[in-house]
Amino acid sequence: MKNSLNFILGLVLLAVVSCDSNDRKPGFEYMPNMYESVPYDTYGEYDIFQTVTGGSEAMKPAEGSVMRGWLPYEIEDNQDGYAFAKANLTNPLPYTEENLAKGTELYNIYCGICHGNKGDGQGTLAKREKILGVPAYNDAGRAITEGSVYHVMYYGINSMGSYASQMTEEELWQVNHYVMSLKDALDKKEPRPTIDVGAVLEPNTMMMTDDLEVLEDTQSDNQGEAMQQAGEENPATNLDGNE
Repeated sequence: MKNSLNFILGLVLLAVVSCDSNDRKPGFEYMPNMYESVPYDTYGEYDIFQTVTGGSEAMKPAEGSVMRGWLPYEIEDNQDGYAFAKANLTNPLPYTEENLAKGTELYNIYCGICHGNKGDGQGTLAKREKILGVPAYNDAGRAITEGSVYHVMYYGINSMGSYASQMTEEELWQVNHYVMSLKDALDKKEPRPTIDVGAVLEPNTMMMTDDLEVLEDTQSDNQGEAMQQAGEENPATNLDGNE
């Protein structure tokens, strides 16, 4: 009984000591590192990181790391790589209204200021002569393709920088669709019709359904023929399997 009273009194005393209303005299902190983390300056040198980074607070990603949702672009940034991309690389995204709309939005954010809303090289910066020599997308000397456009957007060229860090691979290809649509407009070609992904997939789905029905019918016919043949070879056994 006495021990219980001492325990209760101890808890009350601890509560009184801990709850101090004086802001300039805070109560006791248990495990203060749980509340107050040790600050490290960006790019600062600290002994705790010595074995990992040689002391620097900033750490590089592990070798071979790939950002989530990103695929490496393996074509090299040189003339041979550009020529290869121009001749062989094609847009993997379907030409849908959604992809074209997203490409239009991103183009107006990143590209139109120089290349112009029509892709004629007459963007605001070009008109003000802040950037010179911006070509139109239908420039015969360049004869751009889906592959060359993607390659240039990924690596940059001349005074144009890379946009690989601003946009994902999918977004780059969406802009690619819009750039090629601007080229077609400058060439006075008919607009390329967008496709409905559902409509494209539906015939394949129907074909698979028809194939399954034919397969089931064939299997049923074969099974019936096998059972009939078995009955002829063994008259004592009927098709129900009863003696």
